[in-house]
Amino acid sequence: MKILPPGGATFRDTVAAINQLAAGRSNASGEITLTPSASTTTIDSNQNPNINENAQVILFPKTASAAAEQGSGTIFASVSRIAGVNTVTITHANSASADRTFAYIVIGG
Repeated sequence: MKILPPGGATFRDTVAAINQLAAGRSNASGEITLTPSASTTTIDSNQNPNINENAQVILFPKTASAAAEQGSGTIFASVSRIAGVNTVTITHANSASADRTFAYIVIGG
């Protein structure tokens, strides 16, 4: 989705952005594959600029291995609540599996 400038967007660009939001599109989503043989995976603001200390992150499994990880109850996302430290740490089981892929959305903030 196109980012609008704070003070110079045209009416057409503004309408297009609103239409994109109404159609369910935004820059709030991403995809992450959990780090194999580790117990945490990090998403930072370079991967998703919406991440900040007031954000909330929701994970959605995209593979069978990701669904099993979520079903086991061993995964959760923690947003850094320190101003200026724009990261999400996903804590998960330490597994050699390389196909635990999740879609995510970042809301709030």
